[in-house]
Amino acid sequence: MGVLSFGTDLWDPSNRFQTSWLLSPWLLFACRALIASAPRPPPGIYALATRFVSIIYRCSSPDHSCGSVTRSFSFFTILTFWGVAFYFLVAALHTATYALRGANRSTLDTLPRPLQALHSLFYTSVVVYPFVVTIVYWAALYRGRRFDTRLSAWENITQHGLNSAFALFEIIVPRTATPPWIHLLWLILVLALYLGLAYLTYATQGFYVYSFLDHEWAGSRGIVAGYIIGIAVASVVIFSAVWGLIRLRLWVTETKLRMDGMTAKQQRLSRQADFEMSA
Repeated sequence: MGVLSFGTDLWDPSNRFQTSWLLSPWLLFACRALIASAPRPPPGIYALATRFVSIIYRCSSPDHSCGSVTRSFSFFTILTFWGVAFYFLVAALHTATYALRGANRSTLDTLPRPLQALHSLFYTSVVVYPFVVTIVYWAALYRGRRFDTRLSAWENITQHGLNSAFALFEIIVPRTATPPWIHLLWLILVLALYLGLAYLTYATQGFYVYSFLDHEWAGSRGIVAGYIIGIAVASVVIFSAVWGLIRLRLWVTETKLRMDGMTAKQQRLSRQADFEMSA
């Protein structure tokens, strides 16, 4: 498949994006919706709600301002977490419409082919970028200090730790196929575009989004280049590892265990049988 080619074959004929080898379509929907927006016990809630709580707190706190919220959109961590939140929201919608309507009639099935291809790339970004964020934060940015507040601790653990747990869920639980290798090129391109945004932020707002992009902090421009190349290489390694994990899951669940998952039709037949038995 070319860089700008969307393919002409049948799109996802077995509805891998909306089904799971382990869960029924409705349970998969519930899990994705829960990750996207549902409440959890104190101290807070996750994904979309995490970001909205953070925005409200910063705009209303005397120690912060709405300006810090605006600046947060220059951080790759925040942009990635927004991506994770909206992916699970969109994936939950696709899964729900599949469970309601069946094959070939879900919102994902009826989208134009370019948007279907973009959803596939969206999925790939959600199972790769969170690991990049987690590794870079804990290996290069975290200084071992205690977080100032419970909110700060919650935000950082959620956005730099649980983000990878959410990615693992999408690697392990759905029936998704291995991502096309061409997606790796697009992921690297997005990282390059983000690098431009980071330096544009410095040029327009006067601060470095991440300290390792500052050649004075790093010690030389060569070290900064080393950080950038290292992150790109890490992304390649993570993509390869994710590809391998998905391939392993397919082999174990479908080839060895013959667990092809429950389709929407099978789910309806199962409910009908249960109803008839209880009648």
